[in-house]
Order: sequence, then C-alpha cells, then structure tokens
Amino acid sequence: MLKAYKYRLYPNEKQKQYFAKTFGCTRF
Repeated sequence: MLKAYKYRLYPNEKQKQYFAKTFGCTRF
C-alpha cells in the first residue's frame, strides 16, 4: 500500500488510474 501512495505522486492522472487497477488486483 505504501508503494501505491509513492507511485501515485509520480505518474499522471491516467497512470494513477492504471496503478489503482493494478493494486486493485493485489498484484504487488
């Protein structure tokens, strides 16, 4: 979950949503 917060600051809004989906699957 900490990584999600860290990545959320770097990527754009589009990528932010992409990461949200990735973390939603609990892949990381």
